[in-house]
Amino acid sequence: MTVSTVEYIRYRIPEDQSAEFLAAYTKAATQLAAAPQCVDYELSRCEEDFEHYVLRITWTSTEDHLEGFRKSELFEDFLAEIRPYVGNIEEMRHYKPTVVRGAGASVPTLYAWAGGAEAFTRLTEVFYDKVLRDDLLAPVFKGLPPEHAEHVALWLGEVFGGPSTYSDTQGGHGHMVAKHMGRGITEPQRRRWVNLLQDAADEAGLPTDAEFRSAFVAYAEWGTRLAVYFSSPNAVPPADQPVPRWGWGSAPPYRA
Repeated sequence: MTVSTVEYIRYRIPEDQSAEFLAAYTKAATQLAAAPQCVDYELSRCEEDFEHYVLRITWTSTEDHLEGFRKSELFEDFLAEIRPYVGNIEEMRHYKPTVVRGAGASVPTLYAWAGGAEAFTRLTEVFYDKVLRDDLLAPVFKGLPPEHAEHVALWLGEVFGGPSTYSDTQGGHGHMVAKHMGRGITEPQRRRWVNLLQDAADEAGLPTDAEFRSAFVAYAEWGTRLAVYFSSPNAVPPADQPVPRWGWGSAPPYRA
């Protein structure tokens, strides 16, 4: 699991200097954007007291920030822009994320947008009907237990933001990976799997808007490429990991 470091720099800037301060950081941000150690950054202004600003910078690690960026030419140019405001800093510290994290309900999950459990059940029923009649994939899935489609529906539902039923009844990511070990899945089979899944999504009536389908296909590409790797003879099973959670245009919170 990749854990980054978040640096917070809190400023108190007199209102008559705010325009110059923002202009300076607009220029300085060019150096942050060019830094390979920088994941993202954001400068926010307090709504209740306009003199207070918070700069949030996510670094790949504290060491990368201090030993990498701070000792690079980019930092020299960055500091040159914001040097007049160094004396206005009230706090400058690194923080590590905790386990208390999550998303709110202002944006629907992919699971809810797709139509919930019923939609994913329809999807897997249509999909595995196609798979078992496909000359390229049928040999791989021959002899599947009757409940396989149901389990995959639970897996996909959890991946796309639904309830943790798969984790609660089947296991985490490692359990799903174990289903692919030693199967020797080929690249043509992987591509056919992705194509049939998209066809099944059409027939099952899943949403066709570009935002949903791009996220849906992104997961299919990510998941099937892992399946090919873990089905190879020399694959090393992953450590115990949770079921990945997929969002709108975002990757899961860990790297396999």
